[in-house]
Amino acid sequence: QVRLVESGGGLVQPGGSLRLSCSASGRTDSPYTRGWYRQTPGKQRELVASITSGGSTNYVDSVMGRFTISRDNAKNTVDLQMNSLKPEDTAVYYCNARLGLFSFWGQGTQVTVSS
Repeated sequence: QVRLVESGGGLVQPGGSLRLSCSASGRTDSPYTRGWYRQTPGKQRELVASITSGGSTNYVDSVMGRFTISRDNAKNTVDLQMNSLKPEDTAVYYCNARLGLFSFWGQGTQVTVSS
């Protein structure tokens, strides 16, 4: 199994920046696709960004040009750099690792964008 732990969430003003990090431990010697999801109360969880073991990235349209996902395979970490933050970005952000039918989740970190 893979254990994921997120960090870096907090309160930021609109237009500000935050950097989220996700550390992985356990069975990390497989080519997992890594991603960041977010969820607000009463809403479905949505994919924000993903990155393959080879470094290919994808983003939801609403964050393109503002967010950047990256990974360090040697350290088993995945980061999400969030710039030009908007109130609509407020959510609990979850780290994910996926390989075929296997999927693992962190417990989430709160991001609040408010003036």
